[in-house]
Amino acid sequence: QVKVVESGGGSVQTGGSLRLSCVLSGWIYTHAYCMGWFRQAPGKEREGVAAIDGDGTTMYADSVRGRFTISVDMAKRVVDLQMNSLEPEDTAMYYCAAEETCSATLSDDGYYYWGQGTQVTVSS
Repeated sequence: QVKVVESGGGSVQTGGSLRLSCVLSGWIYTHAYCMGWFRQAPGKEREGVAAIDGDGTTMYADSVRGRFTISVDMAKRVVDLQMNSLEPEDTAMYYCAAEETCSATLSDDGYYYWGQGTQVTVSS
């Protein structure tokens, strides 16, 4: 059974950086995988932040492009999200998601496996 566990959240000031990590246990490698990071702020809908697939294709939300970078080390079953130049608007619970057969997508419908989330708080 696949288990998704996020870590790396915390509190930073505006302009700071955080690196989120997501470990996939029980993951059986397929080249057609995709991985994504999503976030949900209080009172708002969950939104896709970044995604990557087995072909190396990446996607980013307009609000984070140029500031966030998604990467994957499939040998270690780890998906990271490097977040730079953080803004108060980035404050949210961040979730990692995985799917065995898909193309990179920021739609949460494309993912079956989800973590419990890690909180990111950015203060001004």
